[in-house]
Amino acid sequence: MPSKTFPKSLRLLNASDFQSVFDDAPVRAPHPQVLILSRPNEKSYPRLGLVIAKKNIRLAVQRNRIKRILRETFRQHQDQLGGLDAIVLARRGLDELSNPELHKLLNKQWQRIIKKCAKKPAADKNQA
Repeated sequence: MPSKTFPKSLRLLNASDFQSVFDDAPVRAPHPQVLILSRPNEKSYPRLGLVIAKKNIRLAVQRNRIKRILRETFRQHQDQLGGLDAIVLARRGLDELSNPELHKLLNKQWQRIIKKCAKKPAADKNQA
């Protein structure tokens, strides 16, 4: 999927999609301010789900800013993510980061996910 847009097909839309990732997320990228859970999907493209709780990020302006930057960094890495369902959970303090800091943190987390996914299939082949 060469385009860098964010159509509906690239989103986790219903509860069952979210639940499947929450139930079985073999690839995780934890950080004190954000957690990315992911698992392979049956599709050839990645999908993104966002959990930005009001409890952790009080102001709607901040929640929207974080979601916008999350979607942007996801779009930049979608070619490398392949068939992966990912959920990003915001934690307390994420709204205190500036835009450049947020970009840097999220890019680093996406790279961790990509690296872990690249190792996973090799480990599975060794067990077979």
